[in-house]
Amino acid sequence: MPVTDSFLALGSPRFSDPRLAELASRQGVEAAWRQAVSADPRSAMAGVTGDFAVGMREDSGRTFLAVDRFAIRTMCYCLQDGQLRFAARADELADGNADVDPQAIFDYLYFHVIPSPRTIYKGIFRLPPGHFALFENGHLTVAPYWAPVFVEQRDPSFGALKDEFRALLREAVASQLDGGKPACFLSGGTDSSTVAGMAGLASGKAAASYSIGFDAQGYDEMEFARLAAKHFKTEHHEYYVTPEDLVRSIPSVAAHFDQPFGNSSALPSYYCAKMAREDGVSKILAGDGGDELFGGNSRYAKQKVFGWYDHVPGPIRRGLMEPLLGTGAADVLAVTRKARSYVEQARVPMPDRLQMYNLIMRLGVNEVLTPQMLAQIDMAGPLQLQRQVWQSPQECSPLNRELAFDWRFTLAESDLPKVLGATGFAGIGVGFPMLDDRLLAFSLKLPTDYKLKGQRLRWFFKEALRGFLPDEILVKKKQGFGLPFGVWVNAEPKLKALASESLNSLARRGVVRSDFVQTLLTKRLPEHPGYFGEMVWILMMLEQWLAVKAPRFSVSNP
Repeated sequence: MPVTDSFLALGSPRFSDPRLAELASRQGVEAAWRQAVSADPRSAMAGVTGDFAVGMREDSGRTFLAVDRFAIRTMCYCLQDGQLRFAARADELADGNADVDPQAIFDYLYFHVIPSPRTIYKGIFRLPPGHFALFENGHLTVAPYWAPVFVEQRDPSFGALKDEFRALLREAVASQLDGGKPACFLSGGTDSSTVAGMAGLASGKAAASYSIGFDAQGYDEMEFARLAAKHFKTEHHEYYVTPEDLVRSIPSVAAHFDQPFGNSSALPSYYCAKMAREDGVSKILAGDGGDELFGGNSRYAKQKVFGWYDHVPGPIRRGLMEPLLGTGAADVLAVTRKARSYVEQARVPMPDRLQMYNLIMRLGVNEVLTPQMLAQIDMAGPLQLQRQVWQSPQECSPLNRELAFDWRFTLAESDLPKVLGATGFAGIGVGFPMLDDRLLAFSLKLPTDYKLKGQRLRWFFKEALRGFLPDEILVKKKQGFGLPFGVWVNAEPKLKALASESLNSLARRGVVRSDFVQTLLTKRLPEHPGYFGEMVWILMMLEQWLAVKAPRFSVSNP
């Protein structure tokens, strides 16, 4: 779609106003959008759900943009010659002339993606999830139209919630089927297995399931995928990704994204989608979202433990624990070392605490980046964005605040673009039934301890599906399509050569220090391939994207 057009609509919006829904059915979605926005653009979004992105320019020159609550569909924009130009992808607005933003590169190295509203290009922005933009009389307003409001039920009936939840799951999956062969990703985890089972129920026939494996110890989950496939009698398909697959596909997959993207699961997701496409599937369902809506990530339990420190009486914290554990004597015993680490982390509030685990911050920004690069970035920028998002929900429990935070940074900025990019490159459609608006509303009313009961993750979800899902899947640890890149890059010469060439090229651009690259590849990666392989991956994918989309880019002296 040319960016000069006056209307662009993506996805499947649902209009709660019956008149707009009828108008969309009769005259098309453009007529419904224009009618919805014509009176009051700021309030128009209250009655629209589903996955969508819309951009429209009126004859008066007023321009309106909006994206859905999770930014499943995206919209980018820039101001040029007195107009607000818009497109689904940032590179469509760049026209080959936009400058690469060094701050965006630092954001990428920090998050492994470039979170909205920034993009890789200076002056080109992406609407954050649940936001609209209005350009009128030369003035641009960008603001949220939706923020989560958690209203937890008191003394709920588990049985009633269980029945409601199962019905909503089935409806959500059914609404995503396109009439073709029902199909889904299947990692063998709770979410993908649930989607596989519900797809069979909703369609009335066995769903096709697609799984990826790795011939690497500790990374292969195929046994759980097979267990789920057998349980739900799916038409099951498997593919084992190899190092040769990575060497062959890394450059093209990296270049498919409209900006650098470092989620390593994009490659196995692509091969899974490719397998489905070759099998005649037109749309595949993904299980993303269940962990973030219902409390399934292990970090939620971990952060809850740190929250207990707030309940220790102040005199004991300040007068005993912190002075004692802050001395060198705490290093003598393993138990006191752990206690000191606990106190150090617990004393830092969220979301600042997350920076203590951040890869580039732990490695040392000054050790990784060149002086020229450091001079052009704000190292506090990513944390400022995290703090802003952290404060977005109204009063809610610490866990629900973490969930809403992950809706932005885990789902909207990383996991959903990963799946959308992988399926788009494979030429297949994708749906996310776990992010159905009805399931979202259901999750907002669940009590906090239904999501995390003690240290039991996603308690309600699992108990409500007990008897539907195999017990082995209910108790397994979360993994997904994790890629054994660090292990493979040490063992496979061609993959190691691709990584080395990429990182050294990035150093020649002036982004990272040459001595850091050498230490990373020759010392740190062999010692801890799983941990440092992630840094090699994100640097390699950055260079692979630059090589195609911005080959002349280099960091110059400011």
